[in-house]
Formats: sequence, structure tokens, C-alpha cells
Amino acid sequence: MSEPVRLPFDPIARARELWVERWGEGAAADAMATATSVMRVQQLLLARFDAIAGRHGLTFARYEALVLLAFSRSGRLSMSRIGERLMVHPTSATNIVQRLVAQGFVERVPNPADRRGAFAVLTAAGLTAMEAVTADLVAADFGLAMVGPQGHDELFSLLREVRVGSGDFTT
Repeated sequence: MSEPVRLPFDPIARARELWVERWGEGAAADAMATATSVMRVQQLLLARFDAIAGRHGLTFARYEALVLLAFSRSGRLSMSRIGERLMVHPTSATNIVQRLVAQGFVERVPNPADRRGAFAVLTAAGLTAMEAVTADLVAADFGLAMVGPQGHDELFSLLREVRVGSGDFTT
């Protein structure tokens, strides 16, 4: 993997300046810069998380599914529940689980309450892989070593406001 190109300026701050020149100062310029910053941070974190998970043969999305199964009371969940909890389309959840099954990290077992449905069940190998990725993410401070404890609280609170305001969940 090649080293990313580092610009000698902040492109989002420059975009805000150009926005202001074209449409004027105000809330829209601030919202654009904030939204673009959030999207860029998401790209940076996801690239880092995928690289960490990749060392263990996973993507971050597959790692999240393993964590979800590990957090479940019974170590198993239906495909629809996995999609719901990961906030992805059911087809994406099925694809994630199929890849985990192929790796031996998850087993699919019939759902006795729904003959067409199946449960994804975490295997011992899946638990081991999930724990290894978790240890590496913790060692990397989830890519947020530059943010102190107060910053984490503030950032989480601000982003939670956006999630609540967008109807992501009920409070």
C-alpha cells in the first residue's frame, strides 16, 4: 500500500473559503465544512480499520459482524437482525456472513422458527480473530490517539446529536 499524498494545505478549509467567495459567509458554509470534515474523518478511520482488520484476514465490516455476534446473548443472530444492528441492507449482511462462513469464522444454522431463515453462529476461530483485531484497534487507539478524553466526550455528544436528529434511533 502506497503512502497517501499529503497536501500542503487543508482542502476542506480551502473549499470553505471558495464557498464563501461564491455564496457568502454563514451557516451553510459552516455546515458544508463540518459535513465534509466528518466524511473525510470517516474515510481516514475506515481505511485504518480495514488495514488493521486485514492483517487478520478480515475487513472492518466483517469484524463488526463478529463483534455483534460476540455481544449477542446466545452467540447467534438472524441475518435480518445482523443487517438491522449493522445498519446495512439485508443483502449486505448476507454477503458479510457468507464471507465469514467461507473463512470458518461463522457457521450458518437453520432457524427452527423460520424454515427459510438461518442464524449466524460465531465459531471459536471467529472469536479468536475478533479478539486479535480488537487488541490491534485498542493498541491503535481506534485511530484517535490525538483526541483526549474530554475531546472524545465532546465529539461523541456532537455526533450523537446528529444521529438523533437524523432519526438513527429513538432516545
